[in-house]
This record gives sequence, C-alpha cells and structure tokens, in this order.
Amino acid sequence: MLKKTVTLIAILLPGLLFGARGQYGVSSPDGRVRVQVSVAGNIGYSVSYDSGCLVSGHMAISTGAGEFGRDFRVRKSVTRHIDETFPTPVYKRAAEHNVCNELTLVGCKDYDLVVRAYDEGAAWRFVYKGRKDLTVFSEDVEFDLGADRCAYIPYVKKTGSFDIQFFNTFENVYAHTPVSEWRKGQLAFLPLLVEADGGVKFCITESDLEHYPGMYLLGDGGSSLRGVFAPYPRTLRQGSHDPSVTVGGHNQVVVDREEYIARIRSGESFPWRVIAIGSEDRQLLDNNLVFKLSRPTLDADFSWVRPGYVAWDWWNDRNLTGVDFESGVNNETYKYFIDFASANGIPYVVLDDGWYDRMEGSAFAVVPEIDLPGLIAYADKRGVSLMLWVGYYVFQKDMERIIAHYADMGVKGFKLDAIGRDDQLMNEFYYKAAEIARRHRVVLDFHGGAKPAGLNRTYPNVLNFEGVHGLEQLKNPSYSCDLVDYDVTFPFIRSINGPVDYTQGAMRNGTRENYRSVWSEPMSQGTRCRQIAEYIVFDSPLNMLCDSPSNYIREPECTGFITAVPTVWAETMALEGRIGEYETIARLSYGGDWYVGSLASWKGREAALDLSFLPDGRYRTEIFRDGVNASRNATDYKHIITEVSSGEVLRINIAPGGGYAIKFSKL
Repeated sequence: MLKKTVTLIAILLPGLLFGARGQYGVSSPDGRVRVQVSVAGNIGYSVSYDSGCLVSGHMAISTGAGEFGRDFRVRKSVTRHIDETFPTPVYKRAAEHNVCNELTLVGCKDYDLVVRAYDEGAAWRFVYKGRKDLTVFSEDVEFDLGADRCAYIPYVKKTGSFDIQFFNTFENVYAHTPVSEWRKGQLAFLPLLVEADGGVKFCITESDLEHYPGMYLLGDGGSSLRGVFAPYPRTLRQGSHDPSVTVGGHNQVVVDREEYIARIRSGESFPWRVIAIGSEDRQLLDNNLVFKLSRPTLDADFSWVRPGYVAWDWWNDRNLTGVDFESGVNNETYKYFIDFASANGIPYVVLDDGWYDRMEGSAFAVVPEIDLPGLIAYADKRGVSLMLWVGYYVFQKDMERIIAHYADMGVKGFKLDAIGRDDQLMNEFYYKAAEIARRHRVVLDFHGGAKPAGLNRTYPNVLNFEGVHGLEQLKNPSYSCDLVDYDVTFPFIRSINGPVDYTQGAMRNGTRENYRSVWSEPMSQGTRCRQIAEYIVFDSPLNMLCDSPSNYIREPECTGFITAVPTVWAETMALEGRIGEYETIARLSYGGDWYVGSLASWKGREAALDLSFLPDGRYRTEIFRDGVNASRNATDYKHIITEVSSGEVLRINIAPGGGYAIKFSKL
C-alpha cells in the first residue's frame, strides 16, 4: 500500500475565531461552514453553510457526576488548525487528507467540549476528564431544522415500544417526507439526510462509537428531531429478531435493561455528533467525515490484510447445475465453489449458515457432511482461503476460542451475522472482536448489524459492514422493496458511514415488469450492467459474488470483468449524482487503470460522461453498457472495446434500472 507522511499543524490561539460574550465559534478552512456555540448557562449550537443556518439545538448529558452541558462555565478556549495526511491501508483512496479548524472549550469541571469545522461539515463531542468511571443516565441532543424540511428517513421496521425497536436489522428503504409527517413514536437509525435551501443537503450521523450506544432519531411532529439511545442491557437470552423463530435463534435478545445508557471510563471521549454537508448531491458520495473523525489505525502490522472477492453460497441456495452430486451443505459443493474461486482469482469462499449445527449452539459442532480440515487444505492448495459464517449468539459466547481455533486451522475470516443491536455492550463487542481477530490475523465482515462508525479505520482487518438494504431483500417473497431506486439513494446517505455488505452480482436480472422473487433461483431488479457497475459504485473492500458459480461459468465475459475490478483503490472521485436519480463514481486502481461505474433509476438516462478527469493521453476503453433491448430483457448488454482520449465525452444510453461499467487503461 502507498505510504504517506503524516503532518499536523496545531496552532494554539487564546480566544476565538468569531463570536461575542458567551458565544464561541469556529469556521471551516474555506469559510463556508460555521459552528456557533452558546454557553449562556446551557450549551446551544448552530451549524451554518454560507449564510444559511442548517440546524441548531442544544446538547446535554446527564451523568452521575452532574449535568454535562448545563451551567457550563468555560475556563479557556483554544483553537487550532489541523492539516494531516494519513495512509489508509484498506480504503477507497491510498491516503486521506484531514483538514479542519478546531475549537476546544475547556470547562471548569470534569469535561471539555471539542468542536470541528470542515469544508464538508461539522462535528462536536464531549471529552470526560474525571478520574473516576462515569455513569451516563441519558443524553439530550436536539436537531432543530428551523423549518419543515424534507428528509430521507430510514425508519426501524419494527413498531411498538422503544425496547422492541432497539432490536432490529438496521435495514430499510427511505421514506422521503417532510419531518412534520414523522411517524408517531417510530425511531429512525442513522445516517439521516435532510434537504436544506439552495440544493444544500446534510446528513446527521456519528463517529468514533465504542463505549456508547448508537443514536436513533425521533421526530416531534414539527421541525425538530431528538436523539434516542438504548439503555444498557441487564439480562440477555438467546432469541431471534424474526418472531416466527421460537426455538434457538442466532441473536441475543435483551430481556431487561439498566437505568443508564452507558458506563464511561476516566479520560474517555464521547462519540462525535456529525453533520456531513454537500452543496451538490455528488459531494455526499465521497464525504469522509466519519472516517476522518474516528480513532486512528492502531500502531500494528496490518500488511497481512487481504481484501477482495468472496464466492458466496447462501443467496444462490447452493444451486449448482451440470454436476454429478446433489448440491447442498457438503464437501462436494464447497469444493466446486473453491474450484470456481481458484479459476477466477477469487481469494475467498464463505461457508454460510448450515456448516455447524445451530441446535447444538456451538461453532465447534461441525455437521458430519463437512470435513472442514479437508476443505481448508483443498482450498489452500488452490490459492483460496475459507471464511466462516457464525451467528452472533454462538460467536459471542466463546469468540476468543472460536477465532483462535479456526485461525490455527487455516481459516482466514469470519462473517458475523444476526447482531441486531447497537447498545454500548454491542458496540464494545465490535472492537473486542476486531482486536482478537487482529491478533490471530483474520478478517471480519459484520453482517446483520448497524452502520459502521469508524471502526474500519482503527482496525483495517474489519473489511465490511451490512446496515444496508441489500440484494438479499429480493430473495424472500415476503419482502417487498424497490432496490433500483434505493441503489441511487443510499450511497448519498448510508455510505457516508463506510463500506456496505450489499452482496451484488446477480446473473439473473429482471425488468420492473418481469422481476419476481424466487428463493432458490433469485434475480436482481434492473439490468445485468447495473449489477456489474455496482462493484465500482459501492464501497466494499470485501465484495460478495452472490450468484451460483454455475451461473458465472455460463457468463465468462461478465465474470471476468467483475473479478478483475479492485475492491480497494488509490483514489476515488464522485463525478456526478442526483439523489434518487443517478450516480457516477470514478476510481483509480493501484495498477494505474481508471474504472467508472454509473447507476440510474427506473427512469433510465441519456448519460454524457466527460472524460476530463482522466490524465492527458489515449486510453484502451472497455465498456459494459445496457443493450438496446435491456428495457425488455434485463440481461441484454453490449461489451465494447474501443479507444478514447482524455477530454472527450462518451454518450451512453442507460436503460430503466440500468447502468454502465468502464475500464480505462493508458496506452
């Protein structure tokens, strides 16, 4: 990986960047983002962009040592300019440039308030300075939008009491409505996007979330939203978020809760509250505030981390054709997957649900149809590594022994599923699992859990997170969703927090009229080229190949292109985008090739790709675009090899629910 020198400019200045008595503030380096803090008794804040206020409110935390944010007295204020470039071992660019202005209000008691203003947004957090552990009973944080603004709201799917809603999959499409029409008593998870004046949009989210519960939002029927936090679990039992599962289950269910939301240790910082801003929609496609604000990468060796593709068995129901054995959870099926991965340069095969006996409640109870040591040896000889899916309830009981045991056998990663919560206990689990996995040199994929909040910067061996309404939603006939429109919405919102385990790659594709849900022969909504383009558009260092090897083998042209697309990048550029309509992303490989992916809604699009982002020169250009008849048969595509020069404009017709994928290689 590319290494960069880290530099930090810290200019300590007594006083303020702007403000009056009782008012403190800080502006972004370009002067467009301004954060004003009022400390007249209680702490109030406002975040403005250019001349318009985006959001304001108050902040306070009720603790066993008093009320943070109430009757706050400032002992001194310190400002500094931060300018640092740090390497990113597993990310969408080789190095991240972190530039902002920071204001610290040093309190007279046991806490400070730190505020940062970036060109791309703002953030603030409390820092605890006390010498004793701290009990946090509640947090009072308000986001007053100043008007009845429209928002993209990811509601929790469950209804009922907050205790019921706190246990969820963190997956849903967005309700695009005025906040005054917020569903009564219904929580939404983060990030949430708000439309402001003049085309400006901003996301409310958080970063550096470890010893604290994740934040939900709740509307009050007016223009304000408030934070809601899950209390700390007191008693837990095995269960499932699926009410139809009455015995066993992969989840751990909270039976009852404490009267507090968190326990904070001496010297602990609270999570960053983040406002990520874009004056143009496309800027939100590459807003990296959450990553920049998170805890830096550990001073440890992560050179062993291997991102890449995963041949996945669950989505395609292990449905193989043209073989001489009955496919299923058995050695012959997984050897077929391993052979496919080896032939296509795919580094991983994952054994999903079924390889251990769930009724035994142990990850060591391997089913008799599987010879795991034999499969590991078979894969190793072919340059392929195995990953193991493990349900959360089984994993958390004995994760140190599970990771150590299977790592010693040669397993290189774990896909952890059915997490379903983000209270403090669960968020601490993420970090504990990442540290144990680091020590044993295995990678992790957190499936069935909340959005990332910077963990992947601290632990680059954590490659992927779900917290996204992915392609698996189309497999179950009981689900009903429009993933085509969702695909041109969530990258502006959810992807601000980090990678997604979306699990794309379907070779069966349906138009809006022809799509149907079939469990054992699932298909995607939208065109074949859309599925290919998603490998470029979506940020996923560990990218699943969701379909059956048999289907990929029948489609060597598409399969060859997909498996050659990198999953980590030297650079990323958001070329264009309009939320809910289209998005176009350009990415530079470490080998020097540029890739461009673009997706459109069901409306389709006549796209004009301006190639001025390419360095001067002539390029061999490989294009996968929708075929002339893709609006009737979504599998129809055109594969073109041509040459172009930087500065030209490529005109490409995108079918309804379609997309395109292009590779540019310098001649």
